[in-house]
Amino acid sequence: MKSIGELIKEARIEKKISRSKLEEETKIKKEFIEAIEEKHWDKLPEYPVVVGFVKRLATHLDISPSSAVAVLRRDYPPKALSINPKPDVKDKFSWSPKLTFITGVIITVLLIATYLIIQYLHFIEPPKLVVESPQDGREVRQLDIVVNGTTDPAANVAVNNQPALVDENGNFSAEIEISEETKEIEVVAKSRSGKETRVVRKIEVQLE
Repeated sequence: MKSIGELIKEARIEKKISRSKLEEETKIKKEFIEAIEEKHWDKLPEYPVVVGFVKRLATHLDISPSSAVAVLRRDYPPKALSINPKPDVKDKFSWSPKLTFITGVIITVLLIATYLIIQYLHFIEPPKLVVESPQDGREVRQLDIVVNGTTDPAANVAVNNQPALVDENGNFSAEIEISEETKEIEVVAKSRSGKETRVVRKIEVQLE
């Protein structure tokens, strides 16, 4: 007994119609026509669509559509049914003490790592330095001047190479001697890692 593919192929050849021509006349892709003729079911759409193809091809090739569909129904392979061995059993998530412990360890490690990274970045960056007095361009009428400002509490501060005291809040102050030739005040804050921040204030010495 002939298969649906053989029936369509023989009728097409008998009418001397190529697959390309049949595609043009039926609007069915020649790849689908070839798949039906060669019984390559895996290259075809769903079964209801294939039924429509077969009816259209049969009508165009003067084959009884109902007979063609009957042969297709016989030839078309059944779909493999997926069988669930335990259809009523579902995996349920449960929070166990082990999972709590692992989660706690991960969070602790992340917190410690974040803290260490922040501390390292703070350690290698230059210290902040704000010089509040003297202001840039200030006129000085005596041979000593008070320099003060703020920096990091752990930084060392030098004013014109003279050390300044830094308190626990980062405030520093130093009274230095100058001369008539002094043109600027240089304040240097140095961190424990050796990074420096410099601020220079221009001054004009105008003795009375």
